Amino acid sequence: MLMLLLRFVGFALIIMFTAWIVPGISVENFKYAFFLAIVISLINLFIKPVLLFITLPINILTLGLFTLIINAVLLIFASHIVPGFHIDGFLSALLGSIIISILTVGLNLPS
Repeated sequence: MLMLLLRFVGFALIIMFTAWIVPGISVENFKYAFFLAIVISLINLFIKPVLLFITLPINILTLGLFTLIINAVLLIFASHIVPGFHIDGFLSALLGSIIISILTVGLNLPS
């Protein structure tokens, strides 16, 4: 349970860092970043597999690059759910989703 909480805290810090770097993404405070980490985790658990299955043919044709578009759309969707998190445009969401994806690889390593 403690490891799960530490992963959510780490994910929230990654979200705060991404909002600090990407000029179209803003997070009001750590509370909203932590709530966003939970929302993104739930979206990735329930909605993302369905979208990946539906878009499988185009994902195969683009050699998996369409997954970046799906991640950006899901990040925009999460910004509509969490009130303290705002994204200005699609390119900001795309760049933010790429940075979040790269940085969260380290959170999933076994300890």
